[in-house]
Amino acid sequence: GFHSYQWMYGCQLDDDGRITGYMQYGYDGGEFIALDTRTWTYIATMSQAQISTQRWNSPEVQAGERRRNYLENECIDWLKTYVENGREDLERRVPPQVKVSARDEDDAMTLHCLVYGFHPRHVHVKWMKNGVDDVPSYHTTHVLPNPDGTYQIRVSAEVIAKEGDSYSCYVDHSSLEAPLSIVWEPEQRSAWVTPVVVAAVVVAAVLLGGLGFLLYRSKYQYILYTHR
Repeated sequence: GFHSYQWMYGCQLDDDGRITGYMQYGYDGGEFIALDTRTWTYIATMSQAQISTQRWNSPEVQAGERRRNYLENECIDWLKTYVENGREDLERRVPPQVKVSARDEDDAMTLHCLVYGFHPRHVHVKWMKNGVDDVPSYHTTHVLPNPDGTYQIRVSAEVIAKEGDSYSCYVDHSSLEAPLSIVWEPEQRSAWVTPVVVAAVVVAAVLLGGLGFLLYRSKYQYILYTHR
């Protein structure tokens, strides 16, 4: 039959100059062998790996020491190159925009918090009740990319709105000096309706005005024709 073999490794350079690395091997989807970066020896994580680890750790092979040289030197050099080439994007900071809305559903209400236009990707978004209690998320999308290189996410929560309760969307992002708290309260539902009502009244007024003008024009033309 078919079998799969995986190899995963990487290195990290901290701000204080500390270097760490890791190297792991997998077999058929399970962990097979791992490199202990404190002793630079290999550890078998399943019985089938015992023979391989003994050979790799033998004085003749010392595979762990060779991997140490790569993780602490060559890998770090590549990491510095990648960081320098991508510095502009890595250091880019764009603050998020936030929109909150709600939708009635039977006896409950679903609150939506759309956070968009932010960079870098990592962001923390949640709903809060009365500014202190976390509200369990009803649905959370993945952080999705925008065409301009920024990101967006939507977090929804299902609540039973009661008089006196207020709900806010909490947003924390590296571009912000302090987290955002965008409040939504039950009475704000009318704010979404008002522009529509005003627009409908304006359209109705325009239509009535146009109809009145047409009637007046027809009547005026009839009078002219009558007196000719």
